Amino acid sequence: MTDPSPIPEASAKVRKGDGKRERGNRTGFTTGACSAAAARAATLGLLLNEVPEQIVSRLPNGSEVSFAVCEGCVEEVAGTAHAVVIKDAGDDPDATHGAHITADVRILPHRTGEIVLKGGFGVGVVTKAGLGLEVGGPAINPVPQRNIRDNVRAVAGELLDHDGLEVTISVPGGDEMAKKTLNARLGILGGISILGTTGIVRPYSTAAFRASVIQAVDVAAKQGQTSVVFTTGGRTEKFAMRQLPELDESCFVQMGDFVKAAFSSAIKRQLPRVYIGAMVGKLTKMCQGLAVTHAWKAEVDRDILADSAREVGAPADLVEEIRAAETARFAAERLAGLGLAEAFHRQLAKKAIRSLKGMYPGAYQLSVLVCDFDGNFICRVDQAEALHASSEQEKHHD
Repeated sequence: MTDPSPIPEASAKVRKGDGKRERGNRTGFTTGACSAAAARAATLGLLLNEVPEQIVSRLPNGSEVSFAVCEGCVEEVAGTAHAVVIKDAGDDPDATHGAHITADVRILPHRTGEIVLKGGFGVGVVTKAGLGLEVGGPAINPVPQRNIRDNVRAVAGELLDHDGLEVTISVPGGDEMAKKTLNARLGILGGISILGTTGIVRPYSTAAFRASVIQAVDVAAKQGQTSVVFTTGGRTEKFAMRQLPELDESCFVQMGDFVKAAFSSAIKRQLPRVYIGAMVGKLTKMCQGLAVTHAWKAEVDRDILADSAREVGAPADLVEEIRAAETARFAAERLAGLGLAEAFHRQLAKKAIRSLKGMYPGAYQLSVLVCDFDGNFICRVDQAEALHASSEQEKHHD
């Protein structure tokens, strides 16, 4: 549930939509996969009286992978074992890369077949409904829970015929790592989440971020919120929070590039009020009707920018410069210099509302809040204004 970091620029200058920039593609392992491996190693340590330095663990996707194990130790008298797997996130910019995912396994005498799973220090505690996890319990998602238990069961063998096992997953420093995630917004406090549906982390994973958007909408709905505010990043979120101080923090969801996932979730949850906080680039892509607004998917449509500039009275030569420019920022800055910033952004916001309502029909009321690159307010456009402008244009054409 981390915010994806910016993709590093390659040394050669290429256009945003080119798709030729190099990105690292080394995969890594999820916190869930590392937890299962550590738990398996500690369980084996209980049986052998020595924790192995290497463990083959089964991932949720069914593949078997070898993990290095460190800090292994067994307290035979206490019936406990300790093992650590250091998380390697591959080339993904992950807040939990390098985390020491720790498992402590303890024998529960005479509790035949039980495997009790607990969260220790650095694993978040769930404090809000809507995550599919028990409130008050550890933030260990259902797939990792099953995967941990399956791996423990696979090596525990006959021990479970007469006793049970308690598995405690902890992450030293997890409380600090969690500050770089959206966990607190989701009601996960005190640490990170143990995540992963396949066990594999793919670089610049869109699936994980998309899932966090859906989850955040679910949490807002479960809290009884009637509004959701979708923003494209941290700056637009801070701006939107200043504009809508009456709303609870759980209403604010950083959707990033995932417009379709955000709107589909809000419609599914029947939230009556939807707000968007955006700057010129993403706003233009919403006018284009893109389900995903990332630069790798599609470039900004400069015709929309140029036409909007023309519609608010920009000189013809500037309109053509905008049509040929590389970025939406060029248009925004030149029009600001002419005192047309508010009119230009208002025109884009109206088009975005009409596009979004067309793509994602529903009973919700939509408003768009627009800021500049420093997070300063430019304008707010409500659905009624946008749709009224559209009907006036149609009358004019008739």
